[in-house]
Parts: sequence; structure tokens; C-alpha cells
Amino acid sequence: MSSILVCGRFELSLERPLIMGIVNVTPDSFSDAAAHFDADAAVGHARLLISQGADMLDIGGESTRPGAVPVSAAEELDRILPVIEALRNERIPLSVDTFKPEVMRQVIAAGVDMINDVYGFRREGAIEAVSGARCALCIMHMQGEPKTMQQAPRYSDVVAEVGQFLAQRAEALRQDGVAANRIVLDPGFGFGKTVEQNYLLLRQLRDLCSQGYPWLLGLSRKSMIGHVVGRDPCERVAGSVAAALAGIARGAHIVRVHDVAETVDAVKVWRAIEYGVSNV
Repeated sequence: MSSILVCGRFELSLERPLIMGIVNVTPDSFSDAAAHFDADAAVGHARLLISQGADMLDIGGESTRPGAVPVSAAEELDRILPVIEALRNERIPLSVDTFKPEVMRQVIAAGVDMINDVYGFRREGAIEAVSGARCALCIMHMQGEPKTMQQAPRYSDVVAEVGQFLAQRAEALRQDGVAANRIVLDPGFGFGKTVEQNYLLLRQLRDLCSQGYPWLLGLSRKSMIGHVVGRDPCERVAGSVAAALAGIARGAHIVRVHDVAETVDAVKVWRAIEYGVSNV
């Protein structure tokens, strides 16, 4: 695996774990509904995350929580383009969480550095929208679709099936000319998986075939955390940090989190334990 991720305007070293801060510009996010729905509020929150040590930002204009109702491409773009424009000169990689090819094309033209697709670039036109760009591409596994994905997820072997799916989607991108050092994989915790399946995937991350591509994990405040700690989303900070560290210990390169300051501190301490204070 390359130790460098080509990410739009940036070439990111993967020698240490990177913290991706979440910026939701949606009225119905599972964890911070309407808190940053206004563009100015979203930009202010993004700048706070930068000050707390975020290495990247992931901007979303459509909720993909279980049961989420889809929005049009036009509405999604209306929500996120002002935020992208305001943050474009912050000298930090900007990712957009979208599965719509039309949105991908327009945000790439606006200068974003990564496309984070919960559908794994399966929608018609998605690969064509991104293949000729320089942005990084995060392929996520999801069984079903957001509106129905948690109703009855079934697998014969969740680890093998998730690994096989991700390998196939990475190969589809490679066949269309995407360089290997632009590709990131995400097992898709909470996307068409039971609590037990989520924890099995995390526990066996090293056994999950990555073909040498880096891992991006999104565990923050999810229901798998709530199931264990019995707390509402905004009270799952400690559990989320624990899950992020467990993922990093098993080989994750990027963790996507709501609580940047707490995760940054925890990763620094973990690295001091593992590699010595001078390597934090």
C-alpha cells in the first residue's frame, strides 16, 4: 500500500491516523439534527473542528441515517456549495459525502478533494463523474439503501462478503483509469448490518481483505455504540473514541468523527504508548 493518498489538491501521508471531522448540513442528521443546517453555522462548526485538530472535513448535504428520506441533487447542492466555497481556502482537504453523480461533478468542479460515496460508486454515471479527476474516492459498503437498510440485513459471512464487495468496486474504479493511490475503503458500519455484525467487522478488520487500500472508518456516535453504552447520540463521545482507537489499532488510516478534540487527544496518547512520545 502507498503511504501517500492522492486527495485533490493534497497528498496526504498515511504514516499516522488522520482525523476526519464531520460537517452535516442537514435538518435530519441522527446525531446533530439541524445544529448546523444553516450554511454559516456549518462553516463556523467546520472552523471549530479545524482549530481542534481535524486533518480533513467531510461535508454532507443529505442524511443517510436509517430511514432517511432522499433529497434532490439541486437541494443537496444548495446546502453544500456555499459551505465548500467558504472553506475552500482553509488549507484542509474537503470531502463531500454524496452518492449522486450530478453532485459529484459539481463539487469536484468547486474544488473538493474527496468523494465519499455510501453506494460505492454503483449508481449509473458515478464512476464516469469521478474517474478523470484527481480527488480521492472512498468506497463504502452498504447492503440495501438508507431508507430500508436496517430492516433485515442478512449475510452468510459478513466479513468475506464485505471484503469481496469492496474489492470488486475498487477494481471497477481501476478499470476506468483511477490510480490505486486515490482509493480508500470503508466497511460501512451501521449500513445494512446488525450490531453483532458491526462489531465482528471491527474486531476482524485485519482479516477483511483490503487489497492494500487504506481504511476509512465511520463509527462516531452510531447506534452500535449506543447499543453498548445505552446513551443518546450526543452522549456517546467516550464510546465513539474507544471505537476509533480500536479501529486504529487494527489498521485504520482515517477515522470519521463528530468529536474531533477528544479523538485527537486520544490518538496522541495511544501513539505515545505504541511508538514513544517523540513520534506523536
